[in-house]
Amino acid sequence: MPEEFDRRRILVVDDEERMVRFIRMNLEHDGFQVIEAFNGKQALDKLRDTPDLVLLDVMMPDIDGFEVLETIRDVSNVPVIMLTAKGEEDDRVRGLELGADDYITKPFSPRELVSRVKAVLRRTEGMSGSMHGLIEVDDRLKIDFDRREIWLEGKLVKLRPTEYRLLYHLVQNAGWVVSHDQLLQKVWGYEYRDEPHYVRLYINYLRQKLEKDPADPKYILTERGVGYRFVDFRREKA
Repeated sequence: MPEEFDRRRILVVDDEERMVRFIRMNLEHDGFQVIEAFNGKQALDKLRDTPDLVLLDVMMPDIDGFEVLETIRDVSNVPVIMLTAKGEEDDRVRGLELGADDYITKPFSPRELVSRVKAVLRRTEGMSGSMHGLIEVDDRLKIDFDRREIWLEGKLVKLRPTEYRLLYHLVQNAGWVVSHDQLLQKVWGYEYRDEPHYVRLYINYLRQKLEKDPADPKYILTERGVGYRFVDFRREKA
C-alpha cells in the first residue's frame, strides 16, 4: 500500500454489525485503521478521534445518515462517503447536496470500496497550493486559497469541500476552458470518468452561491459540449 495512506483512520458508521465487519476487514487489509460506530450518536462522538474519512450509512434507526452528515458539516470538512441502497437516486443526490464527497451503492465489492476511499483521500489531500494571496476577481468577489476563504460582497461564503476544490481548479485555469473529463479527474479522480452529472451538479451549486444571477452567470461560463471556463479576470484588469 502506498505510504501516502499509512495510518489513515476511517470512521465506519452502519447499524449492521456484519457490514461494519466486512468493511473493517477489507480496509485493514489495505493498511487503513478503522473506527467503528453503529448509530448516529456514536458516529458524532467518534468524530473526536479525528478520522481522515467517514463511511456513513444512510439508513440508521436513531439519527439517519443525512442528519449525521448535516451535523458533521457544521463542525468539520472531513471527507464523507455515503453508503446508499441500490437504486436510491434521491438519497445519492440529497447526500451530495448536504456536502457528501461521494457515495457507494450497496452491495459493493471490496475492490470498489477501497478504490473509492483512496480516490476521495487523494483528491482531498492532494490539492496543489500554487495560488497564493488574495485574488480579487472583481469588486464583488474575492478569494483567498491560502486561508480557504471566499468573500462575496464583503461577506464570507461557506463552500463545501467539493465545491471549494472545483472552484480552485476553475480559477487556477481562469480564461481557459476546462473539459468535463479534466474536472472529473482533478476534483473527483480518474475513477469517476463515467459520472459527468457530478460536474453539472456542483457547477450549479457554485453558481447559486457566487453568481448574482445563476441563470446568467458572469464568473463560471459554460462552453457547450466542451466544459466550463472561469472568467479571465487577469486580462480584464490589464
